[in-house]
Amino acid sequence: MTAPSARRAEIGRRIGVPLMYGLWKPRVLGAWRVPTSGPAILAVNHSHNVDGPMVMGVAPRPVHFLIKKEAFVGPLGPFLTGIGQLKVDRETTDRTAITQALDVLADGGVLGIFPEGTRGEGDFAALRAGLAYFAVRSGAPVVPVAVLGSTERRGRLAGGLPPLRSRIDVVFGDPFDAGDGTGRRTRKALDEATERIQKQLTGHLENARRLTGR
Repeated sequence: MTAPSARRAEIGRRIGVPLMYGLWKPRVLGAWRVPTSGPAILAVNHSHNVDGPMVMGVAPRPVHFLIKKEAFVGPLGPFLTGIGQLKVDRETTDRTAITQALDVLADGGVLGIFPEGTRGEGDFAALRAGLAYFAVRSGAPVVPVAVLGSTERRGRLAGGLPPLRSRIDVVFGDPFDAGDGTGRRTRKALDEATERIQKQLTGHLENARRLTGR
């Protein structure tokens, strides 16, 4: 099985740019922090349904997101696959999705992950181990990304989309290495990597809120 092509993800990005800027008012900060080449993992907080499409549309490089299989229904399924997105079964160890994600990184591409695993408060309070595994296994740097919607939705689960034409801030942070430099992939090493990741992501989110006033 080969990795989804960057060309397909670039098509998704080109679709996303006019769509996101047409429906909302994105303000993108720190996009220059995303490595211009080589593998990278975008770790995105998740509180709105629009978070993934928004990052796809404003990121400086094509992004392959791991997306729950439940989203691949009807015509949306072939569309998401056609723009290089990865279907993952969150209820089991989805080896196909894991292999595809690692292939994206091995090919020097950008992988997008919601490390909280599902949509919630978007505060990085509870992380799954998947991000640490991909980061340690691939050696790719992790770039924290904070997506902050309208202020009236802060602090509670946003069940739908942000109001049309509202401002949405997307703040990219400094890339960092999740591993300890030894290359260890033991359970202890992954747990320690998850702790490092959570500290970095939480710190970035706090800085992004101060920077944007959200």
